[in-house]
Amino acid sequence: QVQLVESGGGLVQAGGSLRLSCAASGFTFSISGMNWYRQAPGKEREWVAGITSTGGVTNYADSVKGRFTISRDNAKNTVYLQMNDLKPEDTAVYYCNPGRSSLRNYWGQGTQVTVSS
Repeated sequence: QVQLVESGGGLVQAGGSLRLSCAASGFTFSISGMNWYRQAPGKEREWVAGITSTGGVTNYADSVKGRFTISRDNAKNTVYLQMNDLKPEDTAVYYCNPGRSSLRNYWGQGTQVTVSS
């Protein structure tokens, strides 16, 4: 079955960096676009970044553009999110999700990112 396991979150001071990972299994990762989402307390889940199956095209929410970088390693079935210059408003639980409509309902447990000011 589809499994998504996010890791790499933690507590960091404003201006710091974290690298999140999402290990995927149960579907053909190499032909699936992948996305990162986040959900802050009391807020709706929001899209953060996306990457095509080959990694050739990436897109970002305006709020993270220039600070976050999404990448992937198809040999490891893993997608990453490098987060630099973190801000307190980046505090949220981060999730990865396949960019295919048939897999949109699959979510992992997420990884908590907390940025202190």
